[in-house]
Amino acid sequence: MSAPERQISTSVLVIGTGGSGLRAAIELSEAGVDVIAVGKRPKNDAHTSLAAGGINAALGTMDADDSWQQHAADTIKESYYLANPHTVQIVTEGARRGIEDLERYGMPFAREDDGRISLRFFGAHKYRRTAFAGDYTGLEIQRTLVNRTTQLDIPILDSVYITRILVNDNVVFGAYGFDLNDGTRYLIHADAVILAAGGHNRIWRRTSSRRDENTGDSFRLAVEAGARLRDPELVQFHPSGIIEPENAAGTLISEAARGEGGILRNGLGERFMQNYDPERLELSTRDRVALACYTEIKEGRGTPNGGVWLDVSHLPRETIMTRLPRVYQTMLELQMLDITKQPIEIAPTAHYSMGGVWVRSEDHSTEVDGLYAIGEASSGLHGANRLGGNSLIELLVFGRIVGQAAAAYSTALPAQVRSAEAVAEARGEIDALLAASGEENVRALQRAIRDTMTEFAGVVRDEEGLTQGLAELDKIEARMSDIGVHPDVAGYQDLAHAFDLKSAALAARATLEAARERRETRGAHNRSDYPEIDPELQVNLVWSPRTGVVREQIPPIPAEIADLIQEVSVVGKLVE
Repeated sequence: MSAPERQISTSVLVIGTGGSGLRAAIELSEAGVDVIAVGKRPKNDAHTSLAAGGINAALGTMDADDSWQQHAADTIKESYYLANPHTVQIVTEGARRGIEDLERYGMPFAREDDGRISLRFFGAHKYRRTAFAGDYTGLEIQRTLVNRTTQLDIPILDSVYITRILVNDNVVFGAYGFDLNDGTRYLIHADAVILAAGGHNRIWRRTSSRRDENTGDSFRLAVEAGARLRDPELVQFHPSGIIEPENAAGTLISEAARGEGGILRNGLGERFMQNYDPERLELSTRDRVALACYTEIKEGRGTPNGGVWLDVSHLPRETIMTRLPRVYQTMLELQMLDITKQPIEIAPTAHYSMGGVWVRSEDHSTEVDGLYAIGEASSGLHGANRLGGNSLIELLVFGRIVGQAAAAYSTALPAQVRSAEAVAEARGEIDALLAASGEENVRALQRAIRDTMTEFAGVVRDEEGLTQGLAELDKIEARMSDIGVHPDVAGYQDLAHAFDLKSAALAARATLEAARERRETRGAHNRSDYPEIDPELQVNLVWSPRTGVVREQIPPIPAEIADLIQEVSVVGKLVE
C-alpha cells in the first residue's frame, strides 16, 4: 500500500521557521497573501533562538554621528571586500525599519533610563549600533516573531521535512516532503518558494549548531532545483565553543564574555593574544582569535582536552550575573561549572555559513523562477568575515523584501504549470530510501563527513588536505549507496537523517572544491600554503555540480560608502 499523501496549496511556501522564514511569512500575511511555513524542528526552538549578542542598526541613539553608510563601510571592510556592496547597502539602509518592525511586534529591547534603545559596541563597528536583550537577543526575536505569526493565524507545519523543491522547466511549482512523526507525505503546490532553512556548519565535528540542524539542507534543495551556491568555502569559525560534554561540544560562549573583559590563556597559563594582536588582545576580530586559539592548540600549548581557557572569574559577580546570565546558566547546567570562580575550556567551532545560495542582491531571487533564499541559506552580505550582529538584522530586512517580492511574483503569475514527472521523482526518492536495507549506518556516514571536514577543511587549510578531503568524500559517497533506513515506532527520523546525509555530502563537496580554488588567505579562510591575500581572488566563487567553481566579479562600492572605509579604533570594543 502506498503511503498516505496530503495535497495542499498556497500562494507562497516558506521552508524554514527561524527568524528569516517567519519574517517573510509575516510580510506575506500582512499583505493578504496566502502563505504556509514548514520546518523540521519546533518553531520556538529554531536556530535563531541561539543567537546571543545582538542585532545591528545605525540608530544613533548612543552615537549621533553614526549612519547607515558607516555601517555599510564597516561591513564591507570586515568582509575583506567580498561582500556585495548593493546587498550591504540594502541591509544597512533598511536596518532601522527592521528594528521598528520588531518594536511593532513587541520586542523587549534593552533601553536606557530615558527610554532610548540601548546600543553596545560590537566587532569592528566604528560606533555603538548593536541593540540587544541581555544575552538572549535571538531567543527574544524568535519569540516575538512567533507571537506575531500566532496573531496573524499563519499556518506553520513544524514537523514536516521538505525533501525536494518541485520545478518544471526552471519554474517552481511547490515542494514535496513528509511528516517526521507519522510519515505522511506532503505535496505542496505553491507559486513561489522561499528557502530559509539555514546553512551548513553542522558538517564539521565541533559546531555551534545542534544535532540535525544546518546540515546543508538549503544548499541541496536549491542545487537540485537548478540554483547555484556562492562562496560555500567561507565559513566562520567562532573562537569559543565548549568542548565537553560531547553531545554539547561546540555550544557557544558568547563573545560578550570577552567584551566584558574575559581573558584567554593557553594550557601553560600564558595570556597568548599578545602574540597575535598586541593592541586588541581578546578584543580582536573573530577570525584572528579563532586562528590564535587554533594555533596554540595545534602547537601543543592547549589544555588537556585540546582547548584553551577563557576566564571571566576576575570580573565582579554582579557583572557576570547581569551581562552574561546565559553563559553562567549554560555552564552550570552542562558542566556544573561556576564561571564566577573557574575558567571555561573552549576551542574554535564551526559557526556560520557566510556563503550560501546564489541570489540577486535586490530581491534574493535565484536563477530558478519563483525560488528565493534568505538568511543563512543565502549569500552576498558577509564576504570572508561576518560582522557580529549583522546576521539578525539581515533576517528582518530581507525577510520583508523577499516577502514582498514573492507576493508580487505570485500575483503576476498567469498560470502555475505543474509536472507529474517531477512529483513522481520526489515520491520515488522517498520510496527508494524507505526500501533501502543496506549495511551502512546513516549516522556513521554523517560522522565520517564531519571528521573529514574537520580534518581537511577546518580553521587552516592547504591544497594537499583539501584534495585528500575530496578523495575521502568520494569514498563516503560510494558507501552512501548501501545505506539502510529504518523508521520505527518513534517516527521517521531515520529517513530525515538519510536526507540530511545527502545534504551534508553535497555541501561538503561544494566547500572543499571552492576552498581548494581559493588559493589565498582572506578573512576566515586560512590557507597555510597561500598565506597572503591575492588581489586576483577578490571575487566570489560560484559552485554547482554542473559547472564546478567559476569566478564572479563583485560590483564596485558606491563612493558614499567607499569614502568612509577606514581602520576602526578598537579601544574598549568587542571586535566581532
